[in-house]
Amino acid sequence: MSQMMLENESLSPYLSFSRSEWASLYSADIQPLTEWEISELQGINENVSLDEVSSIYLPLCRLLNLHVTASQQLHQQSNAFLRKQMKKPPFIIGIAGSVAVGKSTTSRIIQALLSRWPNTPKVELVTTDGFLFPNAVLEQKGLMGRKGFPESYDLKGLIHFLSDLKSGKPVVEAPIYSHLEYDILADKVQTISAPDIVIVEGINVLQVPKQKRNKQTPQIFVSDFFDFSLYVDADEEEIKKWYVERFKILRNTAFQSPISYFHRYADLKDDEAIQFALNIWNTINGLNLRENILPTKYRAHLILEKGKNHSVSGIKMRKM
Repeated sequence: MSQMMLENESLSPYLSFSRSEWASLYSADIQPLTEWEISELQGINENVSLDEVSSIYLPLCRLLNLHVTASQQLHQQSNAFLRKQMKKPPFIIGIAGSVAVGKSTTSRIIQALLSRWPNTPKVELVTTDGFLFPNAVLEQKGLMGRKGFPESYDLKGLIHFLSDLKSGKPVVEAPIYSHLEYDILADKVQTISAPDIVIVEGINVLQVPKQKRNKQTPQIFVSDFFDFSLYVDADEEEIKKWYVERFKILRNTAFQSPISYFHRYADLKDDEAIQFALNIWNTINGLNLRENILPTKYRAHLILEKGKNHSVSGIKMRKM
């Protein structure tokens, strides 16, 4: 590493690691996940290898385990100091990133690995898709074309959910979103009972609501409830390519179902499907990425930098 690179890093709030440097930080004698388990966890157009899990996710989860363990020890010491026996609230991890960048796969792998540590056997995963307003409400508000933008979420509901988690409420419920039906499932909820860790995954989890001019009302942000946060990053051109690839696969699979919201696009030819997906990207997802998601990247404690084929090429970790 050159002297200039060292000097630049000394002025940055982040430490930078190459893939090989990160992989060398931690290794396990036994691979916790099998190839079959990984295939069940990965997205439809991703191909996560055993090496990816060993090189990237095992060191990451060891780091997270260190944070969780320190939090548990501090809680025990605080109880002793205060002479109270308060139950430890869950350690909350926020995971942000663009549509199609692979944050859902990242979240599922982290959940699977962290649940194998003896001090965190119960790890829950919640997606903020469940806190989108139902389509009927979005239609009423004229926001269907802005679905996924900050204003399309029930932010108060999400804040209330996180507040209940951190206050130690024994059982909390979260709405469930169906990607097949492209809407909230009115008759179903996700029930969470006494978790050790909760992973909250979504494009909006690090966003800060824009303050209205001349308004100075106190605000609570979603990220205020996070003990650790990650941002899954990649070049926009790569993400756009992954989005189009995913759309083409869904056209031949999920869209074929008559109950799919996108069933009307199941018979699109390749060039038509590509053009349609690009139009959605350019008018909705890409715009949302540039305006609302990407600006939150440096609010994260750790950034996973992806290269081609969804492979992580580098890591940035905020200095402690």
